[in-house]
Amino acid sequence: MYEGIVQDLIDELGRLPGVGPKGAQRIAFHVLDADPQRIQRLAEVLVNVKETVRFCDVCGNITQSQKCRICQDPKRNAEIICVVEESKDIVAIERIREFRGLYHVLGGAIDPIGGVGPNDLRIRELMARLAGGETQEVILAMDPNIEGEATAAYLSRLIAPLGVSVTRLASGLPVGGDLDYADEITLGRAFTGRRAM
Repeated sequence: MYEGIVQDLIDELGRLPGVGPKGAQRIAFHVLDADPQRIQRLAEVLVNVKETVRFCDVCGNITQSQKCRICQDPKRNAEIICVVEESKDIVAIERIREFRGLYHVLGGAIDPIGGVGPNDLRIRELMARLAGGETQEVILAMDPNIEGEATAAYLSRLIAPLGVSVTRLASGLPVGGDLDYADEITLGRAFTGRRAM
């Protein structure tokens, strides 16, 4: 639609997750209108991120050193490991300030249709951590979808013989939600996870 480099910019922006064609076009025109120093700074940060950010040797979280800040924190409870799909899930859990254990990032979920199997995830690394014997509980915090459920079931079967307690995050009705808008799975989990008052 546009000529040369402008169309190339729109195409590249459109490849970013969550950015559709119109969003890519808006961002491209913002870039064209922006102060050159701001765009230079953005370009430097993008290059710097790719050159310096890596994955934690222990848990797989993003970091700039060998170990992330959570794995380096001596105040964290090493007896509990919360297994998540992606690093962004750690941010969500840390925001509630309730969990004081460690994490393990799988790097995705089992998705046979998408071509992701157990060997494509950081499951071997998780099992190596559990073999140390320090872990008492593994919390499976996968997304409540088909892939997340498949991953949780697979991990549960794999971990059970180690004698480590395996738990799954509860799921159910959101605060302020209406029963008639809840799907069957969510409503079923709300009943299963009910507790005494």
